[in-house]
Amino acid sequence: MTDNAELTASFTELYGTAPEGVWTAPGRVNLIGEYTDFNDGFVMPLALPHHARAAVARRTDGQLRLHSTDVPGGVVSLRVDELVPHSGHGWAAYPAGVVWALREAGHAVTGADIQLTSTVPVGAGLSSSAALEVVTGLALNDLFGLGLGAAEIAVLGQRAENAFVGVPCGVMDQMASACCTEGHALYLDTRDLTQRQVPFDLAAHGLRLLVVDTRVKHALGDGAYAERRAGCEAGARALGIGTLRDLPYEGLDAALETLAAAGEDESVVRYVRHVVSDNHRVEQVIALLDAGDVRAAGPVLNEGHISLRDDLRVSCPELDLVVSAANAAGALGARMTGGGFGGSAVVLVEESMADTVAKAVSEAFTAAGHAAPGVFPAVASAGARRVAPAA
Repeated sequence: MTDNAELTASFTELYGTAPEGVWTAPGRVNLIGEYTDFNDGFVMPLALPHHARAAVARRTDGQLRLHSTDVPGGVVSLRVDELVPHSGHGWAAYPAGVVWALREAGHAVTGADIQLTSTVPVGAGLSSSAALEVVTGLALNDLFGLGLGAAEIAVLGQRAENAFVGVPCGVMDQMASACCTEGHALYLDTRDLTQRQVPFDLAAHGLRLLVVDTRVKHALGDGAYAERRAGCEAGARALGIGTLRDLPYEGLDAALETLAAAGEDESVVRYVRHVVSDNHRVEQVIALLDAGDVRAAGPVLNEGHISLRDDLRVSCPELDLVVSAANAAGALGARMTGGGFGGSAVVLVEESMADTVAKAVSEAFTAAGHAAPGVFPAVASAGARRVAPAA
């Protein structure tokens, strides 16, 4: 789907009536702060130009009809009063889960016809699912006059993914999709959802942030997210704190000694070290951006990758190759981003070196026998919004 008019025409042909509008919500890439959001920690994502769009019309008969231009198959027809968590539905579980979450929260959503299309790469760790959730939530909020703010829509999207789809994600992805603004990164405190839009105009500094999509997703990632979440929670319990957010960076070494002395599993010790140090890295990057010293963030990205690779152990050979090849070719820093075990990495480069670094990474993949990665610049883009008025 190339434009809103085409999506509107497709909706009209599919459902026999025009949509009441078109909404969009972006995917995101996370600059720094990984696996910190479900620990009440700090994150720093930015919205991508890649987005999910939804053409939507209200229904009053309790029917929810969902269609995606990106997935083979026809319209998925459901009843809003019969939506049940963990009931399958494939891709349609994400928008259906939002309808369920809205109704569970007491909002009178009486049905809808929805057609979705997305340019967010699936499986790349760029939050294609959050984009579907947020665009659905925003459209229904507008059409049914629910009066929800962007953060409330994000939280409902997270609830849809946690309770309906069954993925125990934190709130970062949905908050990024709902709340990011053009030209800024989002400094988000996931405990109370306070946020600050941090100017992120890399071009003004002669820099570029590349996203490298490895195009791989390893099966090891299945269940690994939940295992690490459980390990983080075990570490917090053993330390007598609510979440790992409550452990200051200055107290990390002593806390690790306490965990080891108590006989905690070494994986728990590693997870605690990663989360607390990554929270600290977010604060370091914020300080550097505020000071205009963007280049100095490169080494912090490298440190973050080492922690994700060695302490959290969610990297993979392809992601490690992106980081090593990019840095060898002159990048300022790089790290995997997202859940890991495949997906994408971010690379901070001088603008003049962007093509050279991208070429070096692609050649390294060829030499290793991997399929060519996808490489594109991450341009800090606008969050979710209505893009077409009523037809």
